[in-house]
Amino acid sequence: MKLHKNVLHKVGSAILLLFLISCATLEKKIRIIEDFNENWNFKLGDYPNAIHSDLNTSDWRILQLPHDWSIEAAFNKENPTKQAQAFLPAGMGWYRKTFTLPENWATKTVSIEFDGVFKNSEVFINGHSLGIRPNGYISFGYELSQYLNFGKENVIAVKVDNDAQPNSRWYTGSGIYRNVRLVASEKLHVAKWGTFVTTPEVSAAKASVHFEVTIENKNEVPKEFKLKTSILDANNQEVANVVTTEKIGANTNSTKIHNLVVNQPKLWDTENPNLYKIVTTIYENSKTVDNYETPLGIRSFNFDAEKGFSLNGVPTKILGVCLHHDNGALGAVANKAAIKRKLTILKEMGTNAIRMAHNPASLEMMQLCDEMGFIVQDEFTDVWKKKKVTNDYHKDWDAWHKQDLEDFIKRDRNYPSVMMWSIGNEIREQFDSTGIAITRELAQIVKSLDTTRPVTSALTENVIAKNFIYQSGALDLLGFNYKHEDYKDFPTRFKGQKILASESVSALETRGHYDFPSDGIKAWPPKYGAGFDGNADWTVSAYDQVQSYWGTTHEANWKTIKKQDFMAGTFIWTGFDYLGEPDPYPYPARSSYFGIVDLAGLPKDVYYMYQSEWTTKPVLHIFPHWNWTSGQEVDVWAYYNNADQVELFLNGKSLGVKSKQNDDLHISWRVKFEPGIIKAISRKKGVVVLEKVIHTAGAASKIALIADKTTIKNDTYDLVYVTVSITDADGNLVPNANDLIQFEVTGGGKLVGVDNGYQAGLDSFKANSCKVYNGKCIAIIQSNGKKEKIQLKASTGNGINAATIEVGVQ
Repeated sequence: MKLHKNVLHKVGSAILLLFLISCATLEKKIRIIEDFNENWNFKLGDYPNAIHSDLNTSDWRILQLPHDWSIEAAFNKENPTKQAQAFLPAGMGWYRKTFTLPENWATKTVSIEFDGVFKNSEVFINGHSLGIRPNGYISFGYELSQYLNFGKENVIAVKVDNDAQPNSRWYTGSGIYRNVRLVASEKLHVAKWGTFVTTPEVSAAKASVHFEVTIENKNEVPKEFKLKTSILDANNQEVANVVTTEKIGANTNSTKIHNLVVNQPKLWDTENPNLYKIVTTIYENSKTVDNYETPLGIRSFNFDAEKGFSLNGVPTKILGVCLHHDNGALGAVANKAAIKRKLTILKEMGTNAIRMAHNPASLEMMQLCDEMGFIVQDEFTDVWKKKKVTNDYHKDWDAWHKQDLEDFIKRDRNYPSVMMWSIGNEIREQFDSTGIAITRELAQIVKSLDTTRPVTSALTENVIAKNFIYQSGALDLLGFNYKHEDYKDFPTRFKGQKILASESVSALETRGHYDFPSDGIKAWPPKYGAGFDGNADWTVSAYDQVQSYWGTTHEANWKTIKKQDFMAGTFIWTGFDYLGEPDPYPYPARSSYFGIVDLAGLPKDVYYMYQSEWTTKPVLHIFPHWNWTSGQEVDVWAYYNNADQVELFLNGKSLGVKSKQNDDLHISWRVKFEPGIIKAISRKKGVVVLEKVIHTAGAASKIALIADKTTIKNDTYDLVYVTVSITDADGNLVPNANDLIQFEVTGGGKLVGVDNGYQAGLDSFKANSCKVYNGKCIAIIQSNGKKEKIQLKASTGNGINAATIEVGVQ
């Protein structure tokens, strides 16, 4: 039978369509995304000639990004950053990079992407200014194509101006402190942040997926193309797809919509964060010209005025912590391994949510929250038009807030972990009628880009007549900071409103330090500006007994929150200690006391209160240590769960059996110290659940080293954290040890940070040595690009036996 040409054409088109549908996992990646962090030159100071290609950079440093120059410097009381930014310097610096691109890239669209530069950056390519970006937390990029010399050397230069101080209430860091990428695509491509995925209907049987993609055509002629959307599961197997034929005009953008269905979806939640990805492919004349990936987590969630929060229909309390962006001894450097360690520690505590305080987080943080199962409150800013410190974001508000907010939403709206948009923290305009219009404007900007998540703001004023942000009527979810004693009145006061404790607690502790007695609650200082009798060594007791004047203790807050069904949950201030804001002390204190975990990542005792409440794993934690003066009265606390009683023994003699009374979250004994063994046994219906023992430690004898992983990647980024402890001959921690540890690293790694968690320590985080504090410190080792086993040697030179640990590199 003879076939007509039009039939052949239809058959051919059908075959092509079937081919496109069948090869989702076989696509060659056309879009080129290159790590652009290597081999930058850096110099502190102002060097306007840095934009020129003939500049002599022989006296400039060569380094790998991300980079924070502030953390490398010395603490100084006179630094204009003051205590809010840890007394570390800021200033101005320049970065330069020389690079060559292939000649065949001349037909492509080439862009550079910065995840974050703090702050006031200006980027130049071959002497041409591409633009400025004042906000140091916003991700941004520029197209380079028209200024590049393909096949020849190019020079990119970045000026970073963090000189105007103070400009923040916490440590910001200085420099190109997040990752940089070079992106090359064909002139017909998916636009930057050009996709938006939602899941309008979700059930165990199926999920509908609504997908919008913005295509950009930089060609001088219109284009016809095929657009394919594929959904791939965690094994890269295609579970749904759609292919359409589209047209686009010359030099224009066009948004296309695809709707898909995933059958028997694996839902994303905090225990099983199942992820898919969407692959967008553009074909022109049967040739692939672009592919673009978008994360997808299939989930549904709901905030309710009476029942709180639910995820996938399951009532779920938001058990959250607030986090600032620094990574301790690494400063502001965004390192995925450092962030993963932080989140792992919090996950083991039972945390299921993170509030990004008070700025857009790094991409690595956002990706890890997706991967590890954390609900995210994504927060835009700490400041609107009214300042909190002299040179903060209020100076850039009028010119930049709209673009900054739009870019923030576009960047983060595809992360399934994000379930709230916070437009501000403790904003001054809540006390001013101007807050009404600004709140409405910001909420409108958010909802023009995403209507699937509630808009909230962290408020401090819960009297309606005094709160103009609330009066705007633009918030979908009310976030309140502190004043936990008022929570019981909220259902009446804010009738029908959905409510979250957006920030709570602000208790103070130093790891391993204990003041007796432990049963009196102290506010340090008792009120704003008041003096108080603190400790001469700038410490705060690790018993949950000291709070800031505006806050409360961990136990009091959680006892209140857990009773309130209407309350969606809470975000504790803070998960980790952070650089800056060292309330309640002045210099030399330079990092915060608020964390449940100290700056080095070593848990304080209250960590185990949360673990006993927020997890189902058996917990029995007793403290303090057992090295005291004979006859001294020592308060022994126990946090426990999965048991109905705990019995305490001293040197084999029972000191009694106790159970938590009423709604208490701990039990305690007052014990006259005698050296030996303190032991606790938890029981449920008479059956032993757990046993914990603490020995009186003898003289310091050995160094114990424990690495958080056995191998690291040979990628020049990966990290291993080594916890260093001073022990006696029997391996018991010496709790008052303060020996100086010298570190020596050989093989495939380099030492990039040391810390002991002491909030008033002024030794450099970048030294080759570190004093243990209350028996412990950490060393951070980074891959150096050599595929050799890493060896860390730790020694004191004072008679304590040295120790060595090896870590593999692969």
